[in-house]
Amino acid sequence: MQNSETESMHFKDRQDAGRRLADALRSYKGQKNLVVYAIPRGGVILGAIVAKFLDAGLDLLIPRKIGHPDNPEYAIAAVGESGDMVRDEQEFSYVDQKWFRHAVAEQRAEARRRRKLYLGNRKPVSASGQICIIVDDGLATGLTMKAAIKQVRCSQPQEIVVAVPVAPADTIKELTQVADEVVALYVPAGLFGAVGSYYQNFDQVSDEEVVAIMKGME
Repeated sequence: MQNSETESMHFKDRQDAGRRLADALRSYKGQKNLVVYAIPRGGVILGAIVAKFLDAGLDLLIPRKIGHPDNPEYAIAAVGESGDMVRDEQEFSYVDQKWFRHAVAEQRAEARRRRKLYLGNRKPVSASGQICIIVDDGLATGLTMKAAIKQVRCSQPQEIVVAVPVAPADTIKELTQVADEVVALYVPAGLFGAVGSYYQNFDQVSDEEVVAIMKGME
C-alpha cells in the first residue's frame, strides 16, 4: 500500500506522524501474530504509537549506516546486528577495503552497545512466523531499512511490512522488491529533501527517551 499526497503535506512532529501511520495500518489491528520493530532512535517514537494502537509487541532493530569516508552522511552500506549487510556496490568498489571492514566492525559493535543500553537483558522478540511491521521516521536511500529487512527475513516471518511517513519514490520501489508490503504516507514528487525537512519539528531523539519508551512498553 502506498499513499502519495500533495507537495504541501508535512508532519507536525514524530507523534503526529506515528498517529497517522498507525491509522494507515489499522487493517492489522487484531492480528495475534503481530510484532512491531522500530529503528532507533527516531523510529522508536512512531513504533511505540503504532504498537499501542495495534495492540502488538514492540522490539528494536538496530541496523547501522556505513557512511562514505569523505562524506559520513552519505550511506554506502548498512549492517544489521547479526552482520547482515546491504551496500551500494558501485560506491563500495571505490573505497579502501581495510577501512570498510573496520567501519563494519565498528558499527556492529555500536549496534550491540545500543541494544544493551536500550533494552538491558531483555531478549529479542522472535520474528519467526510473525507479521513484522518495521517502522522508521522516514527513509532516504533505504539502506538501513534493507539491512533490517534482511535480518528479519532470516527468521522466516509470515510477512514483512515496511511502514514510514515519508520516502522517495525510487526507494519505495526498491523496498517493494524485498518487503511484502510498503506503507508510505507521503512520497514527494521530484527531488527528495532531508527527512527532517518534511517535519515541522524534527528534534533529535536522545538515548534516554528511547530507554524510557521501551521501559514503558514492557
